[in-house]
Amino acid sequence: MDQSLRTALQGVTTATLTTVMLKRGIRTTWLKGTMPYATAENRIVGPAFTMRFIPAREDLATPEAWKSPNSTRAAIEEMSEGCVCVVDARGIDTAGVFGDILTLRMKKRGVTGMVTDGVMRDSAGVKATDLPIWCSGTAAPAAIATMAFVGWQEPIGCGGTAVFPGDIIVADEDGAVVIPQAIVGEVAALATEQEKFEAWIVGEVEKGCKLPGLYPPDDETLARYKKEQEDG
Repeated sequence: MDQSLRTALQGVTTATLTTVMLKRGIRTTWLKGTMPYATAENRIVGPAFTMRFIPAREDLATPEAWKSPNSTRAAIEEMSEGCVCVVDARGIDTAGVFGDILTLRMKKRGVTGMVTDGVMRDSAGVKATDLPIWCSGTAAPAAIATMAFVGWQEPIGCGGTAVFPGDIIVADEDGAVVIPQAIVGEVAALATEQEKFEAWIVGEVEKGCKLPGLYPPDDETLARYKKEQEDG
């Protein structure tokens, strides 16, 4: 991922990103159930590396599956440095998708962070790895108790939102958002300008300005903002 683009997105909130994409007609961008869990104080940005679970079936969801070439272990070894692991756990909260050992391996491989609509296990150990994680909580049982892992780097649904490999994930205090790869440059530019404008709006509110005509801005407010920017 281009570093200048990554830096730009690190400077804008997920709230702003959802608004920018909403104005563009893309409404479903926030991944429900993905909230800060561990080492999530700073905003993260990176291309999605997708993983998918399906409902457990007795012949698939067994301890032997951990040794399979099509396992979560194998998937982790395919992750690129700087990616964000996005796990479709179907919102299941009765079994953890990963524990401390797999999380530590992701950290060692240079993964930027992890996002899932499921939960984690081995909470203390996971948090000790310092891998930034967004999820919906904690559960003691292993994933195979209720889920079967079936593949990676394919389109998934995480938190009710479509995520394709390579889409850009941004996660902060408000959760995780996906930006379609094809429009990420445009969205980053619009979001950066939106943040700048809203910072000016906050300043006007602090001065005592009334909201009607200010937010959202009317033509007079926009003209005043533009002039102040030009005047420096």
